[in-house]
Amino acid sequence: MRPIFHPSLVNGRYGDPTVYVETLFEKRSLLFDIGEIASLSPRRIRRIDQVFVSHAHLDHFVGFDHLLRLLVGHEKSVQLFGPSGFAERVFHKLQAYRWNLVEKYPCDLVFDVSELGATDSISTTRFRMRKAFAAEAPVSRKTFAGVLCDEPTHRVSAAILEHGTPCLAFALQEAAHVNVWKNRLLERGLPVGSWLHSLKKAVVERRADDHLIRIDEAAPSDRLVPLESLRDLLTVTAGQKIAYVTDAADTPANRAAIAALIQNADILFIEATFAGADAALARERAHLTTTAAGEIARQANVRRVEPFHFSPRYAGEPERMLAEVMAAFRASRA
Repeated sequence: MRPIFHPSLVNGRYGDPTVYVETLFEKRSLLFDIGEIASLSPRRIRRIDQVFVSHAHLDHFVGFDHLLRLLVGHEKSVQLFGPSGFAERVFHKLQAYRWNLVEKYPCDLVFDVSELGATDSISTTRFRMRKAFAAEAPVSRKTFAGVLCDEPTHRVSAAILEHGTPCLAFALQEAAHVNVWKNRLLERGLPVGSWLHSLKKAVVERRADDHLIRIDEAAPSDRLVPLESLRDLLTVTAGQKIAYVTDAADTPANRAAIAALIQNADILFIEATFAGADAALARERAHLTTTAAGEIARQANVRRVEPFHFSPRYAGEPERMLAEVMAAFRASRA
């Protein structure tokens, strides 16, 4: 079945780290990091409602002002996720501007900024344009295994990595794909209709077996049927998994955290900032090499690796950098 999430590198392999994830059939999109985003059309930017920021270094966060500029004047709510201290940085970004006329706007712009301070704790601070983006009292909640959000269409989890500062890696797990066997419907004398959407939704949302489904087109009257008795009508397959890893020192602890997060990902976007021969420089600057990126992808059983965040010192050498990543990725796959 065709995946609903379609990711792309906004600024190529050398530019600011940003992955734009388009959602089929819905007018919403996700961002992993928000570097320079001027190449995205205003229409695409206004679809963004979730932004996952690894850390607040300039090249990963500079695009927030552009996002803000295009959303002011539109009714919109955006969730932002980042590491400890992230809400304060968003607050200072917002307070760099004067908002004395915002009461004249007919709509509101809301940012819900969540910090993953530990793998089991998230704190969320709300900023409303109608309140001049003053910080509301933060709300804390528990989480499990770094899960940042868990929605009917997808789940996003994070791992805290070391980069001289806490830096988050992310994994986007698409909800399961649910297909209906029409021949089984026919055998059971059940109609094709809108009730099947409710059936699929109940499965995706992991409802209990006793959850009732209304078969509202069945003659002579509506029927309420427990989910358990309808499961044989369906085939459920795992959805796509997309992982995003950038700005991480090549340490055993980081490798272990990354591997647990990205295991069996369909697509892995991973930094490969320095060439393999420059491993000493990579250690000094707490980044991954091409070799390390390929090894991590291979060891995590990733299906496809998309390296990015190449240092400009290798400008004009993308083939070399890609070849080094792929050599390490395929090393033991022969």
